[in-house]
Amino acid sequence: MAVGATVGHAPWKASRPVTTSPEPAPPDDLALRFRAGDELALREAYDRYGRAVLHLAVSTLANRSDAEDVTQATFVAAWLGRDTFDPAKGSLVGWLLGIGRRKVIDRLRASARETRVVETVRQLPEPRPAGPDPDAVVDRLVVADELARLPDDQRRMLELAFFDDLTHQQIATVTGVPLGTVKSHIRRGMASLKRRWEVDGVAPGPRPAGLPGAR
Repeated sequence: MAVGATVGHAPWKASRPVTTSPEPAPPDDLALRFRAGDELALREAYDRYGRAVLHLAVSTLANRSDAEDVTQATFVAAWLGRDTFDPAKGSLVGWLLGIGRRKVIDRLRASARETRVVETVRQLPEPRPAGPDPDAVVDRLVVADELARLPDDQRRMLELAFFDDLTHQQIATVTGVPLGTVKSHIRRGMASLKRRWEVDGVAPGPRPAGLPGAR
């Protein structure tokens, strides 16, 4: 036989293992039951993941009582909005923690508003010997609370007009904001306050003392 001749069949080649893509994990049974409205699943979810949500809240909020309120609000919101949860897109615990983060942010914003109201009250002038006009004090507190809910630009302009008694032109000078923009912020802010008072059932009447008009 000649050297290098082929013997009977093609040269042997090592076979490679056949790889297959891993099957996606099936949705968690608890997640499916939760989305379907199974009340037992709600209790199980709270028992299993409530501590994780509480830990998230405690790590951000200084007050544990606030953190516990946030945890409860998270599960209430999750249960009411369970139709928006898609187990195929993520885990139940991840979805709950996402809601928890939003509730923590809401609580921080609410605390900031409360702090601004407290600071406003502290800045109120000392009562005169005869005593302040109760209606004026109430008006001032109501306005301070409502101002805290407005966007920053509108709130700043109205605070300067209401608390510092500045004219539109003076506000423009102090802030460096164009006069037309100042008037626009004040007009939109006043419209928002009016709408809120109407929603709250406050009867339309004279503007509280000190609220800016067209000046």
